[in-house]
Amino acid sequence: MIPQYESALLISDLHLTPSMPLTAQRFFDFCEKEAPKVDSVFILGDLFEYWVGDDAVLQSPFHQEVKRAIATLSTKIKVYYLHGNRDFLLGSDYLSKSGMSLLSDPSKIEIAGQDYVLSHGDSLCTADVGYQVYRGWVRKSWIQKLFLKMPLSWRKSIAQQLRSNSSASYQRTQSLVAANLPEKGDVTTAACAAILRDQAGDRLIHGHTHLPAHHQESLGEQSWQRWVLSDWDLDHPESIRPRASALLINPDGVRYLDLIKT
Repeated sequence: MIPQYESALLISDLHLTPSMPLTAQRFFDFCEKEAPKVDSVFILGDLFEYWVGDDAVLQSPFHQEVKRAIATLSTKIKVYYLHGNRDFLLGSDYLSKSGMSLLSDPSKIEIAGQDYVLSHGDSLCTADVGYQVYRGWVRKSWIQKLFLKMPLSWRKSIAQQLRSNSSASYQRTQSLVAANLPEKGDVTTAACAAILRDQAGDRLIHGHTHLPAHHQESLGEQSWQRWVLSDWDLDHPESIRPRASALLINPDGVRYLDLIKT
């Protein structure tokens, strides 16, 4: 049975890390202020900047603080989590201790009597063939088991290198936003249509692209609505602008909640 609630807040791409204290503090405030006002919260991936295994959390006061904040929230409302491209190794130990329930990608939910299909969004960027090949390999269970058997220092070094490459790519992408983002850096219409056909839905919510917007789209005789969630960054306003928002769904409809002005 799919999750069913009268109200929900959906967030993604917070990329929480100790080096971004303002963003982290806004998440802690979100857990205390906005989140308890709804029935459920859905975190659609990339809650953390990177994840190299649940065992690494034992050495990280920061990740323990995030866990406590979510665990406290989980005693008040239901919290769901869906893996992102940076934290797909987040495992059952951290999930259980934080009180989050894991959703598969994609998943269908029902909020205020309407069905929505949820995805992190990276699997929908099918024009980026190289990334999809990489994604296919790193999501293999045997690859993940080998990686998690490596010494923690090795895993952190690999993650830092991947993070540096990803950050450089993201900065290049952001410079192209005003000049029409190339399809390779965004989800494709065909991929969105396919996931909605498979899930028998016509409302899609995802993150990953950092391009928050509401879209009305169609392909052939198929039509749907698509909401893209914002990333969060209150620590680097010089890059574009401070940003943090959530998607609020309740009986009044669907709207973006600006978490900077509140």
